[in-house]
Amino acid sequence: MALGSAVKQMFSGIASRYDFANRVLSLGLCVLWRNRLVEAVVALKPRAVADLATGSGDVAFTLRRALPPETEITGYDFCEPMLEIGRRRAQHENVGIEFKVGDCMQLPIATGSCEVVTIAYGVRNFENRAQGLSELARITRSGGTVLILEFSQPQLWFRPLHFLHVRLLLPILAGVLTGDFGAYKYLGTSIADFPNACALSEELKKAGFTEVRHESLLFGTVALHRVKK
Repeated sequence: MALGSAVKQMFSGIASRYDFANRVLSLGLCVLWRNRLVEAVVALKPRAVADLATGSGDVAFTLRRALPPETEITGYDFCEPMLEIGRRRAQHENVGIEFKVGDCMQLPIATGSCEVVTIAYGVRNFENRAQGLSELARITRSGGTVLILEFSQPQLWFRPLHFLHVRLLLPILAGVLTGDFGAYKYLGTSIADFPNACALSEELKKAGFTEVRHESLLFGTVALHRVKK
């Protein structure tokens, strides 16, 4: 099975418990990191935001609360079960967020049409990272901004603790919380094998972005990248 299909199947299986598990496993820090991303978006005062790899809409709903009601927010994901959770929540809360199926390898978005693009913890799961980053550049308009929140490689002194968490503790704890030990074994491996923030910045430049900068969080284990086209 291709990586993209395997990841889609994995997320489908843990869709209903994914956000809860993330909060427990990060001791709530994922909420602080998400809010940091949203604060950066609010400062841009966008008229529209495309939230990629939106999952069940955690970032999209936070953006909705933080931005004016006239701001258009659209969430894209390739996992329909995740999107369906977001749609039901949007209907229940009566908020204006549109959820659409969209694979970051080939997004159903016109070239150069996006003012602001966000993606949290999605780049790590790209089937082909160079292709996915190029696709982000394709959909972003000239002068537009892409904000990427993603795991990274921590400072040297923190790496042993980080390795212990993502390779050993995370799969076990997540398996208990979600009932799927295999899914979080993959996620732990993908975190440990992902490039550091500086290396990802270089990949973003090769994809066509300029003004590439990043902010490291929690001793470098997470990075918020802010890039312009």
